[in-house]
Amino acid sequence: MPMLIRGARVIDPGHLDRPSDVLIDGDRIESVQAAHTISIAPGTAEVVEADGLWLTPGLIDLHVHLREPGQEYKETILTGSQAAAAGGFTAVCTMPNTDPVNDDPAITALILEKAAAAGLVRVFPVAAISKGLKGERLCEFGELKQAGAIGVSDDGRPVMNSLLMRRALEYAAGFGLKVISHCEDLHLAEGGAMNEGALGTRMGLAGIPNAAESVMVMRDIALAALTGAPVHIAHVSARESVMAIRRAKEDGIPVTAETAPHYFTLTEAAVEGYNTHAKMNPPLRSDEDREAIRQGLADGTLDFIATDHAPHSILEKEVEFDRAANGIIGLETALPLSLRLVAEGVLTVEKLVTCMAVAPARFLGLTAGVRPGLTADLTLIDPQKAFVVRAEQSKSKSRNTPFDGWSLKGRAVMTIVGGGVVFRE
Repeated sequence: MPMLIRGARVIDPGHLDRPSDVLIDGDRIESVQAAHTISIAPGTAEVVEADGLWLTPGLIDLHVHLREPGQEYKETILTGSQAAAAGGFTAVCTMPNTDPVNDDPAITALILEKAAAAGLVRVFPVAAISKGLKGERLCEFGELKQAGAIGVSDDGRPVMNSLLMRRALEYAAGFGLKVISHCEDLHLAEGGAMNEGALGTRMGLAGIPNAAESVMVMRDIALAALTGAPVHIAHVSARESVMAIRRAKEDGIPVTAETAPHYFTLTEAAVEGYNTHAKMNPPLRSDEDREAIRQGLADGTLDFIATDHAPHSILEKEVEFDRAANGIIGLETALPLSLRLVAEGVLTVEKLVTCMAVAPARFLGLTAGVRPGLTADLTLIDPQKAFVVRAEQSKSKSRNTPFDGWSLKGRAVMTIVGGGVVFRE
C-alpha cells in the first residue's frame, strides 16, 4: 500500500527545507508537495501525520562492526541491523575485522546473504586491505569488489607498512574501491590504555599520545598526494589530525574524514573511575581536541559523522581497564548526540543532515534525497522527543555504552528502506 507522510518538515540539503507532503509508492518517492495539499481517497494509502517532525534522506553510517561471522555473542547482522534501524539509519558499512576476517569473497557474500535475510537496512561490506589484517600481503581487491565489497580497510589495526599502503591506494583506485584508513602508529601507542596526559598519570595508566594518530594521518595524506588516489581517514580524535586534514584539503589532496559522536561529546574525563565503557581506540582526548573536532565538523574539514559501533559483551568489558576491549555501541545514540551540535549552534540542521545522510551517500556513489523518483530511503525524526538512554533496552546484543542514563532529546521515530517501514517508534 502507498504511504503518505503528511506535513513533515522535509530537509533535503540544497533542494528543499519546508513542511511538505511526501507520497511513497512501492520503493520510490512518487510526489513531494506543499504540506497538506496531497489528496488521497480514504483507504488507498497509509497516512502518517507528521506535523512537527522532520523527514530527511535516510541516515547512513560509514563505520560499524556487526561482528558476524565469528563473534555472534556480541552482535549479529540481524541485531546490528535492528539497532541501526532504531537509530534512524537506512544503511551501514560493516568493517572486516570479523572471525574469519572479511578478506575473501566468500565472507563478503556471506555478509550480504545475512543482511538480505535480515531484510532491514542496507549493509555495505568493507573488506580487508591485507590478508588476515596482518599488513603483509594485499587481498585480491578485484574479487572482493565483484563479491560486493564497497571498500577496503584493516580497521582495528593500521597498515604500518607505507609501501603496502601506497600499493593499496593505487590498486583500490583501479577498482573504484574506497580505502578507509585506521591511523595509528603501533609503536607510539604500544601499551597505552587511554589518552596520554595528567589524568592517565594520576590513574596509573599508560597513555596514547595524539601523535600516534596524527603522524599516520599525515603519512596517508602524503601517500594520497603521491598516488593521486583518494584516502578516507576513520574515527578522527586529535586536533593535530584535524589540522593536517584541513591543510590537505586546502592543497587539493583527495582526502575525506569522519569522526564519531563520542569524540565531540566526551573527553578523557569519562574514563575516571576506570570506566571501561568509555575505553576506545583512538581514546577519548582533551577538551581542546573535542573542540577541534567540533570546529572540524562546522567548517567541513570532517565530512561525516559515523558511529564506529563496536559491541562487546561483559566478558570483554568487566575486567581491569588496561585489559578491557576498546569500543562502544553507538547506533541508537548517534542521532540524538549529534542533534546536540544543532542545539548548541555548532551545526545547522542542514549541515547535520549532510554529514549523516547526503555526504555518506555521495561517498558510496548513491543519490540521497527527498525528491520524486528517488528510492524511498528516509528517516522521520521527532526533534523534541526527550528520553533517557537505557542500555538494557538497546536493540544491540551488547550494552557497552558510556551514555547509559543520559537524558537526550531528538530521535528517529520511523525508518523507511526501499519504501518499507523497518522501524516505527
